[in-house]
Amino acid sequence: QVQLVESGGGLVQPGGSLRVSCAASGVIFSIHAMGWYRQVPGKQRELVADITSEGNTNYADFAKGRFTISRDNAKNTVYLQMNSLKPDDTAVYYCTADAVATYAGGIKRDHYWGQGTQVTVSS
Repeated sequence: QVQLVESGGGLVQPGGSLRVSCAASGVIFSIHAMGWYRQVPGKQRELVADITSEGNTNYADFAKGRFTISRDNAKNTVYLQMNSLKPDDTAVYYCTADAVATYAGGIKRDHYWGQGTQVTVSS
């Protein structure tokens, strides 16, 4: 089982910046990829960005040019730097990991989720 703990959310003004972080813990054998999704009430959870252990990145169209995802594999941590924030960026941001870890006495590869951190963009 992998535990993902997000931090860094908060309230920012339009045009401002924020960096959210996510640290993975547990008996982890490998992490293939980590990423960020976001969700607004009444809407589907959507991909923001993800990054593989090799450093390959993928961004949603709304994030390109404004957001930057990075990771520290040694710390099992992923970051999302968000610049030029807009009110439409307001959402709960969830960390995710595609990882191999201990589970129920064995090991398995699974897609894990954090509890989310609120990002609010408002003046």
